[in-house]
Amino acid sequence: MSALGATSGVDEVLKQIEIHYNPARTLQVLFQEQYTRPGEIRRTERGTLLLRKPGRMRWSYTQPVGKLVLSDGKYLYIYTPDTPQQVEKTKMQDTADMRAPLAFLLGKLNFQKDFRNIQGRAEGPLIRITAQPKTDNLPYTAVEFLVQIDGVIREVKVTSYDKSIIDFTFSEEKMDPPLDAKLFQFQMPAGAKLVDEGQ
Repeated sequence: MSALGATSGVDEVLKQIEIHYNPARTLQVLFQEQYTRPGEIRRTERGTLLLRKPGRMRWSYTQPVGKLVLSDGKYLYIYTPDTPQQVEKTKMQDTADMRAPLAFLLGKLNFQKDFRNIQGRAEGPLIRITAQPKTDNLPYTAVEFLVQIDGVIREVKVTSYDKSIIDFTFSEEKMDPPLDAKLFQFQMPAGAKLVDEGQ
């Protein structure tokens, strides 16, 4: 693994990522999610991620079956079907959920505006970009992207303030699939209880 020789090389990769994702209206990708909290066993989950401009996302889990994380652009809903069935509702601007930053993949990528201490290193045919957010208002302190030379993101690793790490691996990316707006409207599951974090 070697550092990219010049800042311009990193800038070219970042620009390619922006060119790849910013024009898209929708995105569909399979994901594997590994979550590690200090002192706890790593948890692995997987499913399908759907994104739609502006700021809408739907994480449908196949492991664990039935789990759903959904944003309608204003609120983030997290449904866990295990007992007791519960839905957490939080304003997107207030959430500390580390999936929330992934909504910026569509139409809002601007690395120079949003990040600082940006560095790039080659890992075989891929490039690993590491960066820190410019603002302290976000629920994470560092982020890493593993990308292809054509700008396709293969992995995203997010580190939070409490040193928890969530690592996403993406595959089978589809740009601009037809995604009905209703997919991003949360429907309360029967028997579930709503916990509004804003109250």
